[in-house]
Amino acid sequence: MTATDLGRETFDDPAALLRAFGSARAVLFDFDGPVCDLFAGSTTADVAERIKRTARRYWGPLDPALEKCDDSHAVLRPLRDMYERSAPRPSALPLERAEADVTALERQAVRTALPTPHLHALVDLLLDHGKRLTVVSNNAEGPIKEYLAGLGLAPKFDGVFGRSPHDARLMKPHPDCVHRALRHLALPASDCLLIGDQLTDLDAARSAGTRFLGLTRHAGRALRMAQGGADAVVASYRPLLRAADALSVCE
Repeated sequence: MTATDLGRETFDDPAALLRAFGSARAVLFDFDGPVCDLFAGSTTADVAERIKRTARRYWGPLDPALEKCDDSHAVLRPLRDMYERSAPRPSALPLERAEADVTALERQAVRTALPTPHLHALVDLLLDHGKRLTVVSNNAEGPIKEYLAGLGLAPKFDGVFGRSPHDARLMKPHPDCVHRALRHLALPASDCLLIGDQLTDLDAARSAGTRFLGLTRHAGRALRMAQGGADAVVASYRPLLRAADALSVCE
């Protein structure tokens, strides 16, 4: 399948969207991307470097994978990996400070983050169709809840399942947050649809057994999502809103 084929066959595919949307009893939203543009393209390298400086101070030279990482969230997993492999076990303080630093960054970012276009309309349509809504994210739960409350959306979501503050290895693509949402919903995974904008979201959905709707304007990523088993891929929520309208007519 070429990028051109993808534009014709996968993006804005009414049949695929109706299948994915119509059979879902719950919709699980990733946060950064499907709910809002959290960092608006800004770099988080300064926070990553601060995390690494603290780790060097307590642990000495860092693993190469950790040393080269320049993203505040991506640095958390190799940081935990290095801690787990170290013998004797070093101080856990760098892990604790890293989690605090990243959560503080997220709490600052949600103050200016813009909601994803058509989010409110989609949420209302999903609720009108009896869908239950949750957030499953690699972001911390506190800032997510603050953001939803600020938009007036908090009562519309059944739960928020974010990054474990105790073990960054449980971030997506690990399905931990999805599994926690499914336990809370008490629904089979096959009755749930995860909306995500990253391949790690797709991996988590496949591991957990949920359906997956990709949301991305990146043609290469969309192609990989389609090839990786996504039920549908869209560049915006407009096609999903149209599918919901079509479902209303069918009902």
